[in-house]
Amino acid sequence: MVLWNIDRGKKVTGGRVNLNRKKKKYQRGSSPTLAIIGPLKKRVDRRRAGIKKYRVVSVDYVNVLNPKTKKTKKAKLLSVVEHEDNINFTRRGIITKGCIVKTDLGLVKITSRPSQDGVINGILVEK
Repeated sequence: MVLWNIDRGKKVTGGRVNLNRKKKKYQRGSSPTLAIIGPLKKRVDRRRAGIKKYRVVSVDYVNVLNPKTKKTKKAKLLSVVEHEDNINFTRRGIITKGCIVKTDLGLVKITSRPSQDGVINGILVEK
């Protein structure tokens, strides 16, 4: 015998069934950290089991890999050129994975996740 109709959220008697509950603390996410160009600032978040996550708030250098020579250099960030995710991120100068930035070495595509990894890595893009 079914006492309630889950599809409609009602009991047989017509009363309401509360199907939802609040999220537990471990199920809650965190607000996004949007990295911008500026002097180096990092934020440390304590996650479950005491793990620390280092998030980049602002950064002025990027580790650039040259695919031809297989060498890595540190380059100064100048500006955000193109962003596939959101055109407003380009205007605001926000750095995320997949965006193309202008450096003193040339155009670089970001390959790391600044808000997850704590560093910014990129690969040199050929024109």
